[in-house]
Amino acid sequence: MNTIFSLLLLLCFFILVSSFPDRFTKSRSFDQSSSQEEYFELALPLPSDRLTPALTIPILHHSFANTINAPPFSTPYSPPSDCPPPWSFVVVELRAKCRGEQYDRIAALWLAGVEILRTSTAEPTQCGIFWKVRKDVTRYSSLLAQPRLNLTMMLENVVNRDYTGVYHVEVSLLYYKDNVAGVVNRVKLPAETESPNLIRNSQIDQLLGLESEDLGLESPEFDANLGALADEGPADLIIPISDSGDRGFWFRVESELDLKTREIRFPRNTRRAVLEIYVSFHGNDEFWYSNPPNSYIAMNNLDTARANGGYREVFVTIDGELAGSEVPFPVVFTGGINPLFWEPVVAIGAFNLPSYDIELTPFLGKLLDRKVHRLGIGVSDVISYWLVNANLHLWLDPKSKSVEAKSSFYRNPVLEIERGFQFRKLDGSFKIKAQRAVQYVGWVKWSGGNHTTTFTQTYRFRSSIRFQNNGTLKSVKQKIKSNKEVVVRNDIRRVVATESVRRKYPLKVITEMQPGSRKDTYLLLTNVSHSLEEKHFHGGHLRRLHNGQESGGWMEVKDHSVISGSAYTNQSFGYRDVFGCYSRIVASKNGKLIRDNTTFGCLSLSSS
Repeated sequence: MNTIFSLLLLLCFFILVSSFPDRFTKSRSFDQSSSQEEYFELALPLPSDRLTPALTIPILHHSFANTINAPPFSTPYSPPSDCPPPWSFVVVELRAKCRGEQYDRIAALWLAGVEILRTSTAEPTQCGIFWKVRKDVTRYSSLLAQPRLNLTMMLENVVNRDYTGVYHVEVSLLYYKDNVAGVVNRVKLPAETESPNLIRNSQIDQLLGLESEDLGLESPEFDANLGALADEGPADLIIPISDSGDRGFWFRVESELDLKTREIRFPRNTRRAVLEIYVSFHGNDEFWYSNPPNSYIAMNNLDTARANGGYREVFVTIDGELAGSEVPFPVVFTGGINPLFWEPVVAIGAFNLPSYDIELTPFLGKLLDRKVHRLGIGVSDVISYWLVNANLHLWLDPKSKSVEAKSSFYRNPVLEIERGFQFRKLDGSFKIKAQRAVQYVGWVKWSGGNHTTTFTQTYRFRSSIRFQNNGTLKSVKQKIKSNKEVVVRNDIRRVVATESVRRKYPLKVITEMQPGSRKDTYLLLTNVSHSLEEKHFHGGHLRRLHNGQESGGWMEVKDHSVISGSAYTNQSFGYRDVFGCYSRIVASKNGKLIRDNTTFGCLSLSSS
């Protein structure tokens, strides 16, 4: 009888949380903290961190309490008169604190409608938490130099008898006038030099998984004397592709037919164009990578809208034609899957969500005709809801009012996708394979010469979702490989600038549900493994980054509140380029940091 009751209880809970993972808060009665604690996201130090800012300006101070359905908070901005441009670096610093009980919340900063930071909040404790986010925003310098703008922040929060946390936020801008060679030690040491404070090459290589062929030295495009696209500096003009701003400047995408568009007339002297996309996923699509197909939901009569399968692609169109796309990195917010994982170390990207660049320069032959063109952003297979917007970065010819350009398009950008599933009642497996390859070519003749730009993009997507034990044991395995390359050649076909980014971000989530200690609770055993691997060929040099997290634990849940549990998170971060390296390894358990080892400097690649 007890066995039958337990199975019925599990089935009931499965229907309630039928499509894992989910969002949770920590109960007031379950608070392991005894004092205020600092939360953080592991990331690469900024180039400016080793410098003293010439000027720091506090620009926003606001408390986000019951702000749901309210307009965003805005404050005026003008560049500092006592630290005028040009600047070597500009950094935005967001500091936040909160105490009580509260869900994680999404937030963003816009300057004149141009998004400069997308972030999310940590979930607080009764004693309170605090954190800061620092982001290099030098790429927005042309906008930051303009007077009489508005800086806008959106953070929709709910405060009532149950959810008491108010997010107190301060935002400052830091302006720098000095230059620095890079983020790590730039002292090149001879091969025989030894130091106990330096990481040996083999140690860094092991952390990064670096192999000799990864250096790209045999590539025909590799030339240490090549220019890098970023070397030409920030864009001369940045145009927001965004909403009106009444509810934030992000578009809210509710379905795959919900294409968001803006009409743009490009300046006739535009010589380069890049579209920067910001995305985040919420509601029934917050855990899109775990969603089963619609047929599974319908066959089992489940009361959930988390469906449409486990594939999503953010795409960009120009006048209805595909210009590029991204399968986004699966950011986990601090209330997601198991909130005990993300204290005090949050998930990759949770405090500083990534943006994605699409090179539009090959399209300029079509766009520089004095006509209005429609730029669109959409999400394939999406369900409610995603928040998306974009910034159009334009570089202009300073010596001419117009340039010549011509576009040629080839390699049909058709999406190849295979879906397979088999299930019996609540158990089954669902697999998806997808890939896309696009290439666009166009030339621009301006005062700097006649340059042909080739933009190539490919990605491969693999997903496997499996439900077992009457749907109480669920696992997700997802692998994404993304390659983007921009090559610029002069009129004699010589490569003058190149940049390529190769990324891998695998994800694995396992959740098992069991009966709780009380009739109104259930137990969740949870494991998460995710990472970001990146190789960046930039102006003839290789930069390599590894960022990986492993988390495991359990929690007892009542409704969506964690009343007890135990969890750990181990994370390793490594970075290396031609000049040096950086690594940091941290471990946390039950909300406390138990390991934090950081090392700067290593033997340079040139000496190995």
